[in-house]
Amino acid sequence: QIKAYIASHFEAIRQAKQGEGNHVAALLEIASLKAEKRTSIEQSYITMFKALRDIIQAGIDQGEFRPVRTTTATRAIIGALDWSFYWLEPVPNDEIPELAEAAASILLHGVANTHSRSAPDYRYAELTPVSRAGFDRDAQNKLKQEAFLKAGTRFFNRKGFSGTSLDEIAEFLNVSKGAFYYHIKSKDELLYQCYQHSLDLVEDLSKRLSEKPLNGLDKVVHACYQQFWLQNSEEGPLMRYNTITALTEEHRKPILRRTRAANRKMRDCLELGIKDHSIRNINTLVAENLIAGAVNAAMELRAWRPIDDINQTAIEYFDPLIDGLANT
Repeated sequence: QIKAYIASHFEAIRQAKQGEGNHVAALLEIASLKAEKRTSIEQSYITMFKALRDIIQAGIDQGEFRPVRTTTATRAIIGALDWSFYWLEPVPNDEIPELAEAAASILLHGVANTHSRSAPDYRYAELTPVSRAGFDRDAQNKLKQEAFLKAGTRFFNRKGFSGTSLDEIAEFLNVSKGAFYYHIKSKDELLYQCYQHSLDLVEDLSKRLSEKPLNGLDKVVHACYQQFWLQNSEEGPLMRYNTITALTEEHRKPILRRTRAANRKMRDCLELGIKDHSIRNINTLVAENLIAGAVNAAMELRAWRPIDDINQTAIEYFDPLIDGLANT
């Protein structure tokens, strides 16, 4: 059933690309819809979510699947598949069924060559202690700018671009509109800066990770857990790419270039793991994009379950991608 679910997801994209079916709308600006329409779409989404969760629970009950946290695993799998329509766009149509099989293999059997759920947690704070630079004016201005970007990211993620108001963000931060608009010229500019800030954090994480003497699997786990920590701690969140289409073309292109480069770093870690035998011989293009999708969706997990221990929840969230669902 999991294989069929993934295959149908990829097949719908293939048919749409080939002109044989309808393009499926990406759930981007749901938060901006009026309440009645938003509620209707959210209810349909919940129905789909529960159906997939029931499949996973049935697999556990029958001994086919490991005893994963079903709500968490379902959210991770849906998130992992969310952006398939984007990264499959340049892929030749006749190759898509093979990539669907590769995705099913990863979600059923994981990327790891050996089970690694006991891997130590990797908190972003351990790598990047936050410096508070006294009364240095430049440092204080930077902290103020970061506060604006964090608040902007939270509002855009929660309310979408259309539903976000700069005045509302200024009120949330308890600063005057004059002070706020001194730093932020427009909503479009704030959105662009929020994406830039998120990518700065991810690139900094990647740079620090490259300096650590870890095998490929540990680098992948390390990066996943730290980005989850960023998404769900006071240091974040990262931008949810639901608002990417709201960027002007002038801003969207460089953001997507940086995003592809950041994702490519993850593929480098996966390929290293295949070479050092810590990772199975998987399709790294598929794995890279499944992981990117799951990371992107991680900040929404609180809507489905409490997160009392970020590090433990990160292990549970990435469990299907690292170790797979299958009880083998």
